[in-house]
Amino acid sequence: MKQWRNIALIAAALVIAGATAVMVLQKDNGALPPGFVRGNGRIEAEQVDIAPSVAGRVAQVLATEGSMVSPADVLVRMDTDELSAALDRAAAEVALARQTKAEAEAVVVQRESEQRRAAHELERATALLKSNNIPETLFEDRDTEFQVADAVLGAAKARVATEGSRIVAAQAEMRRIRTQIEDSSLTAPVAGRVLYRLAEPGEVVPAGGPILTLLSLQNIYMDVFLPAREAGLLPVGAEARIVLDALPDYAIPAQVTFVSPEAQFTPKQVETLSEREQLVFRVRVRIPEDLVRERIRHVKTGLRGIAVIRLSPDSAWPDALERRIPPELFE
Repeated sequence: MKQWRNIALIAAALVIAGATAVMVLQKDNGALPPGFVRGNGRIEAEQVDIAPSVAGRVAQVLATEGSMVSPADVLVRMDTDELSAALDRAAAEVALARQTKAEAEAVVVQRESEQRRAAHELERATALLKSNNIPETLFEDRDTEFQVADAVLGAAKARVATEGSRIVAAQAEMRRIRTQIEDSSLTAPVAGRVLYRLAEPGEVVPAGGPILTLLSLQNIYMDVFLPAREAGLLPVGAEARIVLDALPDYAIPAQVTFVSPEAQFTPKQVETLSEREQLVFRVRVRIPEDLVRERIRHVKTGLRGIAVIRLSPDSAWPDALERRIPPELFE
């Protein structure tokens, strides 16, 4: 019984210590050592929509809400029956165009023979006309025959070129359809967690219509809003610590990756009235990707907390902000 009482006392002390740390950090900036600023925020991540490039019917949805996915995992398969039929049709058009081109090439050979014969007859008629051995009307007939044969040959060659272009166009259509068939298996572009499942098998979705929405876990961040007197001193790349309400005893290392160039009115989610009454600059504090990867299955967006940012690299971090999350906490 005494042992259990000691354990309870230790647990209560830890809770009080954590609550005390949060209370200290949640006070106004004057409670922080010189060279530090803080802001309220929540953990966020980029959202990625999984959507088909063309309209179609959903065949399979292989992920559920809340499931973890890795890059290149197949998440959705679209129905490809119509695309397969279109591919067969394009392949038939290629075969037909090749056959027609072969026939046109045979016609070209015939027309070339006729053109050579007409040229030879015209050459003879020209020589005979010079010696006045044929009437001029016969020479004109031979000249007309040559012109016709030459034009017919040109038309036959043009048909060969046309059929060649048809082959190229049909082959391009085959490549396009094959690409669409390959794209019908929608994969995860990044590691993440499925946030929403927006369509089910059998539904028809438009091109670009989202079927799943992922939370990308490669870019986990917290946006805080700081007044100009603090944001103006803040360099991109400055070190930061994030303390979550759910883990008040530990600080998560982070880094400033963005400072807005324009001021804005403070968003409603900032809870302090004095902060809502002034213009602020949005500052993004990002958690390192390698740290996220180590605990990727435990990352949850929407968790609220504060971000403490160090303005000067010479300022020493308070002990309360140097306590890292132990790995065994999530085992």
